[in-house]
Amino acid sequence: VVSSTDGLWKCVGRLPDAHSSYAVFSIDCAPTRAGHGRIASAGGDNSINIYREESSVGDGTSEAPKFSLEDVAVDAHDGDVNCIKWHPRDGRCLVSCGDDGAVKLWRYIR
Repeated sequence: VVSSTDGLWKCVGRLPDAHSSYAVFSIDCAPTRAGHGRIASAGGDNSINIYREESSVGDGTSEAPKFSLEDVAVDAHDGDVNCIKWHPRDGRCLVSCGDDGAVKLWRYIR
């Protein structure tokens, strides 16, 4: 068993505004070939959040990647959004599923 106190794991950051006080059910990083460094999350607030990695600022000595909330699909589903995944080859496409029983395909262009 590995714990966060044995020196093998170190939390280096958090996603801001991750679904407020609701549960986060799923998170996925865009494929490297997408070239945009975004993360998508799905939560109990019926929404999908998109985060973008910020350009490094300062002397570059920080281990912590910085992400900012770029966009929110409010009421993406009629109930909790249970899973979100980027397309493995196309960084503009995502798929989500929710408590409403729907599987939705999304194109994200920014």
